[in-house]
Amino acid sequence: MSSEGLHELRETLPAKLLEMHRAIASLIEELEAVDWYAQRVAASGDEALREVLSHNRDEEKEHACMTLEWIRRNDPQFDALLRRILFQDGPIVAGEHSTPDGETPTLEIGSLRPRGSV
Repeated sequence: MSSEGLHELRETLPAKLLEMHRAIASLIEELEAVDWYAQRVAASGDEALREVLSHNRDEEKEHACMTLEWIRRNDPQFDALLRRILFQDGPIVAGEHSTPDGETPTLEIGSLRPRGSV
């Protein structure tokens, strides 16, 4: 699995990057656990076991959220993107090309025309 190892020599990587790698690997693992538990809940025929597995799945969601918050606090670009994209109404990709203040950049066609043309 790609999240288990580094792609570069550990000795060449700064400590901050290694901490981020740990967080990203942990986030991947938490999300995988959410998926595994969800599958087990769906497949189980025992109501009591489904309750236990559902509880475990939801704990993994909480862990994933806490790890994502650590990543947000430690990576300014993740912070800016999460603030712009999360908890918004409407289409998810609608603001993909918007500016940090939420405005969509506009292109004035007239500025592309040669001077003197209509």
